[in-house]
Amino acid sequence: MNVQETRDPLGSGWMVIAAVCFTIMNFGIKAASVKFGFSSSELVFWRMGFSAVFLGAMAKMQGKTFRTPYWKAHLSRSVSGTLGMFCIFYAIMHLPLATGVTLGYTSSIFLAILSFVVLREKISLYTFAVLILGFIGVVLLLNPSFQGGQEWAALVGLCGGLLAGWAYLQVRELSLLGEPGWRVVFYLSLVGMALAGIWTTISGWHSLTWETLPYLIGIGASALVAQLCMTYAYKVGQKFTVASLSYLTVVFSSLGGVWLFGDKISWQEVLGMGIIVISGILSSLPPAWLNKLKFFK
Repeated sequence: MNVQETRDPLGSGWMVIAAVCFTIMNFGIKAASVKFGFSSSELVFWRMGFSAVFLGAMAKMQGKTFRTPYWKAHLSRSVSGTLGMFCIFYAIMHLPLATGVTLGYTSSIFLAILSFVVLREKISLYTFAVLILGFIGVVLLLNPSFQGGQEWAALVGLCGGLLAGWAYLQVRELSLLGEPGWRVVFYLSLVGMALAGIWTTISGWHSLTWETLPYLIGIGASALVAQLCMTYAYKVGQKFTVASLSYLTVVFSSLGGVWLFGDKISWQEVLGMGIIVISGILSSLPPAWLNKLKFFK
C-alpha cells in the first residue's frame, strides 16, 4: 500500500472529486454554448484565465520562480494543449455530451501511438492489442456521428484527442527535465488564455451579464478544482486506481447529457465509449501487472 495514501483517508478517492468537477465543467461548456451561444475560444479563455490568475498568485505568494530554461518546450506544449482544448470544447458543444467527452479521452490511445512513432519506443504485443481495441472503440463511437451528418464535429473532437496526446507526451518530457507540475500547468493556462483571447477578439466577444457570469466562473473554478484534485490524487493514491477512476468523467457526463440536455445515445456509441474506457484503463496498467501476462511478453 502507498505509504502516503495511509495518511490521507480519501487517497485515490480525490480522483472521484476531480471527475465530478470535470463533469461540472463539461455541463457548463455545453450549457453556455446552447443557452448563450458562447464560442469554444471564449470558453477556453475563461477556463484558462481562472487557472492562470490563481496559480500565478499562489506561486508569487509562495516565492516560487517563473523562470525556466525550457521556455520553448513550455510554449510548444502549451500551444498543442490549447489547440486540443479548443477542439474538445467544440466537440462537447456540437455533439452529444458523452461523445464529445469520450473523444477527449482518446488522448491515451494517441499518446501510445506517438510514443512509438516519435520517441521510437518499443511497442509490446499487449500494447498493440490495446491500441487495436481502442481503434475499434473509436470507429464504433464515431459511426453514428458520421451517419447523422456530424462528421466535422466528430473529426474535430478526434483531432482534440490527438493534440492532447501530443501535449501529454511533451509534459512527460518536461517532467524528465525536472520542471515542476505547477509551472507546466501555469504556462499552459497563460498561453491558452492569450491564444483564446486573440482568437475571440478576431471572431467576436459576447457581453458579460449577471446571467452568464455564473456559467463562466463555474467553468473556470470547476476546472481548477478538478486539476488540483487530480494532481493530489496521483500524489497520494494508487496510480492505476486513480487512472481508472478518471474515466468516471465519461460516465457522469453521459448520464448528465441524457438527463440535462436530452442527448440520445445509440448502442454503438455506448459500446464504443465502453471499449475506449477499457482500452484506456488497460493502457495504464502498471508493469508489475503486465509481467504476469506471459502471453504478451
